[in-house]
Amino acid sequence: MNNCFILLAAGKGKRFKSNNPKQFVNYMNKPLFMHSVDKALKSKLFKLIIIVSNYPIKNIRDKSVKVIKGGKERYQSSQKALNFLKNKKIKNVFIHDAARPNFSIKLLKKLNNNLRNYKAVVPFIKTDNSTKYKNGNILQNLDRNKLIFTQTPQCFDYKTIYKLSKLNKHLVTDDASLYLNYKKKIKFIRGEENNFKITKKSDLKKINIKNFYGVGFDIHRLIKNKKLYLGGLTIPFHSGLQGHSDGDVIIHAIIDGLLGAMRKMDIGTVYPSNKRKYKNIRSPNMLSPILNNLNEEGYFINNVDINLICERPKVSKYRKKIILSLSNLLNISKDQINLKGKTVEKLGLIGKEEAIACEAIVSLNYYA
Repeated sequence: MNNCFILLAAGKGKRFKSNNPKQFVNYMNKPLFMHSVDKALKSKLFKLIIIVSNYPIKNIRDKSVKVIKGGKERYQSSQKALNFLKNKKIKNVFIHDAARPNFSIKLLKKLNNNLRNYKAVVPFIKTDNSTKYKNGNILQNLDRNKLIFTQTPQCFDYKTIYKLSKLNKHLVTDDASLYLNYKKKIKFIRGEENNFKITKKSDLKKINIKNFYGVGFDIHRLIKNKKLYLGGLTIPFHSGLQGHSDGDVIIHAIIDGLLGAMRKMDIGTVYPSNKRKYKNIRSPNMLSPILNNLNEEGYFINNVDINLICERPKVSKYRKKIILSLSNLLNISKDQINLKGKTVEKLGLIGKEEAIACEAIVSLNYYA
């Protein structure tokens, strides 16, 4: 698809009253603007995604995502993005405000389908509130049935919106206004109630949040002449963990915890040990499909608390490295992961350094 998703994230968000720019505050366990980026990527509708920002943005790994500097006003940031695309052979642009993180991929696809027949498509919602218009000291009643409230993403034929943007020198609050100012036709479609704009801190609480918890546990024998994998890392040790896979007890316990919190049975059900295709599979590859399922169903990891139970290796020596590895694998902050080392006072197989066990408690948020 020759579509481009433009994310406007250069504003100061003065009404939000925060030391950090609004678009970078933590929302559902990641920066607010990243929700829009992730949905654009997952939709697979876009050749290019442009983030327009006046603040540094790092750690965007996907090569289809570009970051450019914005303007002082919203319309100037939009102009800069459209100018950036001048020679990129883009057919349609979806222009979206970073302050609206709760739109759905279903809405993106609905907008895209309408672009087959129209050069401009804009989502809207209606209001149930009685509405007045103040003109000086006079208040007039407005017919709410004739009012519509536009949302973003707003979608346009690139060539048309680019020409109109070059002509514009005035403040407009959205790109649909620019289109209407030049008497261009727009196809308005029903938007989504959850696709509200986050303006004040209180808006962060509008989404209904549910919490779910899962407990995971795993244990494997130690055997000679095998690598030891813990938390996705190779740990120097005299033995490795025996298992149908690589035996990474930390990742296995986390997977079990995630499945438990999602009410999806257990790791043995998903990855049965009698299936040859899972023989010697690396645990990060087992984790990845679980995370994809978690994201698709609307869950977000709140935190993970881990007990690694062994006499050796000493957890304190590798704690920071393991947490960093898990942070990258789970795509969450290091601050959301806790790793503790526990011994069994030389008792049993673990005490004799013949096995390692791990338990993990996982907390998930679900935004209904």
